[in-house]
Amino acid sequence: MQGGGRISRSRQGAGQGRRKRVNLRTYLILALVALLLVACYWFFIRTRSAAELTVHKLPCTADQDVTPFGRSILYYDGSTLYSLTSGGSVRWHQNLGPGRRFAVGDNGIAAWYGSDLTIMGEGGNATYKDNLGENVQFVRLGRKFFAAVVGEDTSATLLVRNMDGTSVDEEREAFANMLLMDTGFYGENDQYLWTLCLDVYGTAINSVMNTFQVGKMNTGVVDLGEFLAYKVLFENNRLRVFTTQQMYTYDYKGVQNVSGTMLVYGWQLIDWAQPERGGAYMLLAPTSQLSSTAVSSTITELRLLNDGQDRRYHLPSSCVGAAVSGRKIYGISSSYLYVADVDEQRFYGYRLPLPEGTAVTRLLGVTSEPCAIVACGSEVYSIALPR
Repeated sequence: MQGGGRISRSRQGAGQGRRKRVNLRTYLILALVALLLVACYWFFIRTRSAAELTVHKLPCTADQDVTPFGRSILYYDGSTLYSLTSGGSVRWHQNLGPGRRFAVGDNGIAAWYGSDLTIMGEGGNATYKDNLGENVQFVRLGRKFFAAVVGEDTSATLLVRNMDGTSVDEEREAFANMLLMDTGFYGENDQYLWTLCLDVYGTAINSVMNTFQVGKMNTGVVDLGEFLAYKVLFENNRLRVFTTQQMYTYDYKGVQNVSGTMLVYGWQLIDWAQPERGGAYMLLAPTSQLSSTAVSSTITELRLLNDGQDRRYHLPSSCVGAAVSGRKIYGISSSYLYVADVDEQRFYGYRLPLPEGTAVTRLLGVTSEPCAIVACGSEVYSIALPR
């Protein structure tokens, strides 16, 4: 009986072994099927997205001031300003003459040369033309007004006018012995204006922000210190001021919100997007990886600021540019487009359907569609971006 017991246990163990092998084989088959289903799913999604990634060659060159303007793309060939669709068709063109510089707003365009200034609407029709009597340094447009900075570098005058040229405000004394670097409107009805200046005659270089209520009075002066201030954003009823050291937060009248200060040393703001609700998404890249010349940038990581949140993203490979639109972050390398949701850390890559031997060298901008405008050497292409 003892011997029979041993044989029975042996047979029982063999049966259990066979069942274990069968179960293991079943699990492996199920796992392989699951992996195949996942692979097929992602292949379908990626193939479909790649098919929607349309590319168009544009009839302009990278040195012709190619600029996004809403859904359109502007370029200036040295005498004529052209507006293009993302597919490269000409919407309109306006002969401006040689030597012009231009700037765009939400719904208008300013073009100037010497003391001559032209303001145009979205369709290219001029709403205002005049000789301002002094050399125009630059122009910025709001929804209701435009601001023209005229005169010499360190004795500039700020002119604020309606889109038809009617004078609204003028400021000269606030900028005596200051280099006026930038200005912009803010508030629901453009009722406020900020300016960024650089004090170049003091014992140390000092950045200064002034805030104005348009047509009334100077509402505030903010000393930003020795670090260069290079960008001001108005988002969610706040002014965000970026310097090479910090991001500062102020209210309408220039009163600082200390809790909104954030260290950004070593990072530079490269793009931003305002969603329908909440604060703006502010995209930064390492300063050391950005190029200020025609040489390609080599961006490998990104940083996104939004309502007190500070997120970091690592790109799958080095990119020549990056942008944020809606809730998506886009990175563009020489041959791939990378896309990530703002709430995720994973990028999905799509090979760019460019002509053989063509590589992206610079990101020139993103339209509101959204559509990326890229330079491939001297050639320019538009790329429809997946949302």
